[in-house]
Formats: sequence, C-alpha cells, structure tokens
Amino acid sequence: MPGRKLDIRKLVKPSVRKLRAYEAREIPCRVKLDANESPYGFKLKAPDVETNRYPDPEALKLRRALARDMKTGLSNVLVGNGSDELIYYLVTTFGGPVLFPTPTFVMYGVIATALGERAMGVPLDENFDLDTKAMLKAIREEKPKIVFLATPNNPTGNCFDTQSILKIVEATRGIVIVDEAYAPFATQKGMAPLLPDYDNMVIMRTLSKIGLAALRVGYMAGNQELISEVNKVRLPFNLNSYSQAYAVEAMKDSKGMRGYIKDIASERDRLMAGMQDLEGVEPFPSEANFILFKAKAGAGPVYNGLLKRGVLIRNVDAMIKGCLRVTVGAIKENNAFLKALGETLAG
Repeated sequence: MPGRKLDIRKLVKPSVRKLRAYEAREIPCRVKLDANESPYGFKLKAPDVETNRYPDPEALKLRRALARDMKTGLSNVLVGNGSDELIYYLVTTFGGPVLFPTPTFVMYGVIATALGERAMGVPLDENFDLDTKAMLKAIREEKPKIVFLATPNNPTGNCFDTQSILKIVEATRGIVIVDEAYAPFATQKGMAPLLPDYDNMVIMRTLSKIGLAALRVGYMAGNQELISEVNKVRLPFNLNSYSQAYAVEAMKDSKGMRGYIKDIASERDRLMAGMQDLEGVEPFPSEANFILFKAKAGAGPVYNGLLKRGVLIRNVDAMIKGCLRVTVGAIKENNAFLKALGETLAG
C-alpha cells in the first residue's frame, strides 16, 4: 500500500515558511564583480593537517592571532564559519526582537526570522545615514535584545557616525553588534578600541573581504562573559582544520594584506572617478570594497546589458530603487566594467 502524500509545508515552522532562500548563484562570467570578494588571493603552502582528526575545537592558534590583531584577550574572541554562523549564534543566545537599519546586510533579518524572532528594520535617512532619532525611538518602544549595525554598511558603502553608534549602544538594554566586515577599507579606525568601555557592544569581523573568502572565517570580540554565553551554543568543531591553518598562515603576511587593501582602496577611487565621467549613472561615496550606484535607465536594463557583455555585478533594485552594486576588482576587471557600462548606457 503506497504511503500517503505528505504536505511538507504544513510541517515547516510558519516563520520559515514565509522565507525565500538566499540566492548565491554562480553565473559564469569573464568579469565577476558581484560578491564583494577581493581580487587578490594568498598563495599559501598547504598546511600539515591530520585528515583523520577533528579540528581544534577551540581554534586556539587562530584566536590568538585574531586577539593580537584586535588588541584584546583570547577569551574575548569567538570564531565562526563565516559571520553568518555568528549571527545565528547571537540570535540563538539572546533572542529577539532584533533591530537593524535598512537597507543593510539581509542575513540579520533572514536569520532572526528563521529562528522565530521578530526582525525590525528602521529606514536610513536620505543620505543613507542612521536615522538616530528613529532608532532610539524603536529601542525605547520595542526593547530589542539585539541591534545590528554594519559600518561600512552593505549595500550603501558608507560608515555610520561614531557618536550615533554610541548613543544607540548606551540607549539599548540589549546587545549591539557592530559589524565591521568592510572596516579594512574605511578611513575610520572602527569601534574596537572602545570595546572595554561597553559591556553590551560586540565587534564582528571577517577575513572574507581581504582575500580569504574561501576559508569562511568570521570572528567577533566582546566582553568575556558575553562571549562565554554565546560559546554555549557554538557547534563543536565548527571551523575546519584547513581554514584554521590557512588563516593563521595568511595573517602572518600582514604586509601583503595591507598592500592588497591599499590597492583596492586606490582602485575604488579610480573606479568612482570613471563612473562619475559617465552620463546616466550616479555613484555614491564608498568606504568599502564596492560602490553603489543609481542608473537612470533602471537597474534591470543596466544589469542585463552588463551581463551580455560578460560583466556580472549585483542588482540591488529590490533594496534601493534603481540601484546596483559593483565590487572593486583588479585594474583589468575595473577597466572592463567601465567599458561595458559605457557601452550599455550608450545603448
């Protein structure tokens, strides 16, 4: 007798049922400038890893290197399989409501919703800056357990004012996560030096944007008690041995890493100037490794026109009407993008 037909959707949690899967499709292109990856990678010697053994569950060598880099203690640092995993752990540990400005990194809302917590977005102002009054009002009324602030922000590329961030940190009775994924490319120093002064502030960073995206290494720093609580929900052996070893080795090449970052920032400025010379697009100032721009012809036609010419960027029209986001690549990639963009705009 055949089994009865199962309605899977009825078994899925309502909070998950209404979600759409995050799209990270691979579209073959000669120039790939859609994912905010670094155009430069590290040529590292293959690490001596015992493949029959589990990874170091505490990632001690890597955490020591990261703690030195952030000028904090070993017990103040936790690592994850990318920042996404750390966001899961934070929401799992503290719950919701979860508050963030919009538009911003979509995974804050996706993960909060997937875990059954209320996700609340507060629109940025017309200059893509924090609407501090609106944020403080939401904090007073909604009492969020977690506030996420990405600075520089994705997809807008700008840094938020330090004093505005501190007002939010001081106003909330919950945890404020300052996501500095793109901080290496910014002129501002970041919030890490202020960590000892605020027990409810966490700094989250990643190695993905500086040439190590393949490793999926995210990390965060905060006061010891907070990190200890989040560590309770961390999955055992969450960061594999190869990622740990390669990351430690790459971090030894601090000179090379700084050189890559400097080159990307320089190319960003050149790319910005090239886009400003084109009719029909408006690029917005950026402190990250990407540039947000508005297209008069519409985001869809420009995206498709570039794709036909072998250049892949990100269409963010759903987040900001008429806008697209291009990653800063190497010189040849940026030249190819500017040429393809000019041809697309010319029709």
